[in-house]
Amino acid sequence: MNTKSLLTFKTILETGSFQKAADKLSYTQSTVTFQIKQLEEEISIKLFEKIGRKMVLTQAGKDILPYVDTILQGAEQINNYGKSLSEITGTLKLAIPDYILIYTMQPFIQAFLHEAPKIQLIINSLQSGAVNQSVIDGTSDIGINCEKENYPDTVIHKKAGTYRVLLVAAPFMNNNLLDFITPHQRKPFSLICNEPDGYYQLEMDKYLAQKDIVLNPYMKVQSIEAVKRCVMNNLGIAVVPSYSVIEELKNGSLKLIKTELDEKTFNSIYLYHKNKWISPQMKLALDLLEKNVGKDYI
Repeated sequence: MNTKSLLTFKTILETGSFQKAADKLSYTQSTVTFQIKQLEEEISIKLFEKIGRKMVLTQAGKDILPYVDTILQGAEQINNYGKSLSEITGTLKLAIPDYILIYTMQPFIQAFLHEAPKIQLIINSLQSGAVNQSVIDGTSDIGINCEKENYPDTVIHKKAGTYRVLLVAAPFMNNNLLDFITPHQRKPFSLICNEPDGYYQLEMDKYLAQKDIVLNPYMKVQSIEAVKRCVMNNLGIAVVPSYSVIEELKNGSLKLIKTELDEKTFNSIYLYHKNKWISPQMKLALDLLEKNVGKDYI
């Protein structure tokens, strides 16, 4: 059995289409179509069916996925047999929200690339809510995320660090508007966020609801950097992880708004599927995560 066809099959699932798989693998779309047809004929299973304009994975295709993973993992094990970390090849797929990637993951990435320079590191910057699912469905090897309330039994999750959440405003915002301790208030500005369903954001929502402090509707932007820039320009306030505003609080471009959540701590975590084969690069990554990410920002 040609492992190239199996890799093409997996790439279609990871990218979402034949064309995107072709682009990623540097094939023509006709080559991808031919490989899948050849694979279907070889194993006598229909892997995809056309529904509307989309090619959708069949139930049989879903059923054989674990076997495909086993074969590809076995091929990688054979290819890397006897090699040192600096010689092994393959990929490592990470899923990380952008605010964690930007502010806490750089030491890890530097260390990983130094130890395993021939590994292709694929980092998907996902919304916090999508990170865990990418680990569950196997599109990511490891996820790094803010802590959630619960996890399925299929996932192993470990603490990566501790941080606080801070409410911040522009330094020139009227202090009379920044009382977030007294209950029953109406504020004339918005909470700016990039992940309304992020765990720490939801905790702030609960706090405001308990205090009966009402703000204007959310302003949603795409990144934590955009959030900070909007707050600096007095377009609203924001709740952010403490590690993302260390410099801005030091240089005075943002100021802290006191809340009763100031002393509450939150955990960042890393997670992986309990049935995932721990490849050499994944073992290296897990070891480095303990050394380079487990920092407290409190």
